[in-house]
Amino acid sequence: MASLPPIPETGRSPRSVRAEPVEAPSSSGPDTGKKEGPSTGSGRTESGILFETLLRLGDDSLILGQRLGEWCGHAPSVEVDLSLANMGLDLIGQATHFLNAAGIAEGQGRDGDALAFRRDVLDFRNCWLVEQPNGDFAQTMIRQLLFSTWQEMLFQHLTRSSDETTAAIAAKAVKEVHYHAELSAEWAIRLGDGTEESRRRMAAGLDWHWRFVPELFEMDAIATESAARGIGADVNLFRADYDARIRAVLSEATLEAPKDQRPILGGRRGHHGEHLGHILAVMQYLPRTYPDATW
Repeated sequence: MASLPPIPETGRSPRSVRAEPVEAPSSSGPDTGKKEGPSTGSGRTESGILFETLLRLGDDSLILGQRLGEWCGHAPSVEVDLSLANMGLDLIGQATHFLNAAGIAEGQGRDGDALAFRRDVLDFRNCWLVEQPNGDFAQTMIRQLLFSTWQEMLFQHLTRSSDETTAAIAAKAVKEVHYHAELSAEWAIRLGDGTEESRRRMAAGLDWHWRFVPELFEMDAIATESAARGIGADVNLFRADYDARIRAVLSEATLEAPKDQRPILGGRRGHHGEHLGHILAVMQYLPRTYPDATW
């Protein structure tokens, strides 16, 4: 699955855009899965639960991979440019596997490319954190730290998934994500405990992204059922470890965790900010303009 050439950020600070919070839904929700196979107690089929689980995993990696690709040619140094590009490629690779598996679970003839390039904003299930603008380098690194630390712990749990494909993808990807988390932690410490300017920028990025962390640990009806059936993971099982690891990095970076803010939820149900639409406009342009093109 190829990512289109990146375009530079507009320069507008994400603080100029007000993210609208979405209230948590009731315990029931629409069934978006395939209406075949064994039915669960909620009325959702196992294939439907698997499809939604894989879609969330794939969309997280796809959107963040696209975001990191925007840094290509614009990073502070050649070495950093290559690091960000490689992380983006890792994530796009993960997305390809997860979305191809999601297409198989759905059983409607769609593959990973169709799911990536032929869906609209409301059909994406990524969390809010990964769609946030890159901002400056400090903001990109703090976003990476918050997400990759969570993703590494998630994939460690998913290596024991009852779905063999999910377990296999997670077992390979967790090695890549470990590097992502390690690199972003190193930069967070270096910039946080660096100059007055670098520390200010890290603190600003942390403050902006902190509100999106609670969504990573939201267990809605689909996530709960997926974990109960052994497909997904109960993310609350590693919340304490996540908090401890993040605070340890922040402490070494001489940064303080922001006060708890009203969480921004809804990405798992297709509720997104304006930023995702801009990402998809670039990412999906060629496949939608020339749907029969091959290369």
